[in-house]
Amino acid sequence: MSKRNIFLWALYDFANSVVMIVFFLYFSQWLVVDNSVSDAWYNALFIFSTILLILTAPIVSVLADKSGKCFSFLRKNTVVVWILYILLSLLILFTPEQKVLAMTLFVLGNFAYQLSFTFYHPLLNELAPEEKRGWISGIGNASNWLGQITGLILVLPFIKGGLYLFGEPGRAQVFLPATIGFILLSLPMMLFFRKEETLQMDLGFRHLKEEYKNVFKQIKTLWVIPGVSMFLIAFFFFNDAILTASNNFPIVLERVFQAPDAKKTLLLALILLTSAVGSILCGYLGDRFGLKRVLNWILFGWIIIFPLIGLSPNIEILTVWVTIMGILFGGVWAVSRALLSRLIPKEQLNYGFSFYIISERFASFLGPLVWSGIVVFTSTANNLNYRIAMVSMTAFIIIGLLLMKKVEYQNL
Repeated sequence: MSKRNIFLWALYDFANSVVMIVFFLYFSQWLVVDNSVSDAWYNALFIFSTILLILTAPIVSVLADKSGKCFSFLRKNTVVVWILYILLSLLILFTPEQKVLAMTLFVLGNFAYQLSFTFYHPLLNELAPEEKRGWISGIGNASNWLGQITGLILVLPFIKGGLYLFGEPGRAQVFLPATIGFILLSLPMMLFFRKEETLQMDLGFRHLKEEYKNVFKQIKTLWVIPGVSMFLIAFFFFNDAILTASNNFPIVLERVFQAPDAKKTLLLALILLTSAVGSILCGYLGDRFGLKRVLNWILFGWIIIFPLIGLSPNIEILTVWVTIMGILFGGVWAVSRALLSRLIPKEQLNYGFSFYIISERFASFLGPLVWSGIVVFTSTANNLNYRIAMVSMTAFIIIGLLLMKKVEYQNL
């Protein structure tokens, strides 16, 4: 194992988390609270990003597999993400009235950001042998959570009004510093990560057309691999609940608990800190006791924690539950990523992880529909609609856990 490559790989996860957490926490509030755009439209943005991902990720991942240029794809995709988030940050600062354009750039930025993981996750196989992948995956996920804490701390002075750049005041100030931090911190991997890449196939429009024609054949080839199809379906359901709840969590804090921005930031920092611990701990336990078994333990924890969060009477009790939730947050993705890397053959890693990313983001299709439907059509008295929406996510976890029981593969 190359310690330098592991450090750079983890630093990249740290870097993109800096910008992700800031847009996750503050773009939703800038759009819904500050600019009076409905919750339904905000959730629809994730649906649009997911549609773009479905149309492109399987094809470009096959091209990455066949060309042998996975890391080159990651480099180019990362530059696109830089550009989109810079443009969005500047638009929010100088022309905040352009809400439709801002939403469009957010959709494209979120799409490109998610697409990058199609090329990033498979590098785990290059970094660690099978028996260490849970641990290394946990280190990467811990870096992710620590990066999110750093992002929150980075923009806290701008939220409190202690620092001001230019343009629109308030929440609009946070996006540009986070984007610059992302660029600076992701540069080392772009420049110094070492991976031998031998061109196996010339890329061109002809090959792109051929891969679109062969897409269903490729899907069939992937899904007959033992355990892969059932895992991806299970992952879709339990990740559906986790991702939908996390996307709407800042709005829940605002609507249900009337938490000020500074309180939200500190609370999320606490969650992220425990998530970092959970990533490393659960990754180690996965290598020690079996990745599938530990993932099932984590899912059972989610079945308990969602109702407790939804029924919390005040923010003090909520703080206790979400601190525990952080351990589960960190563990679920560290163990899931390592488990899938064990299931998929090396020659299909990029393609396999494209469906992992699609399953992850397709949760931004069904989950937001369910959440939005509950918020719109149930009682708004005492914000009961948001509480019901949070508790309802338990059903998706239960389905995912039942499906995980059917994932069979040796040494999992």
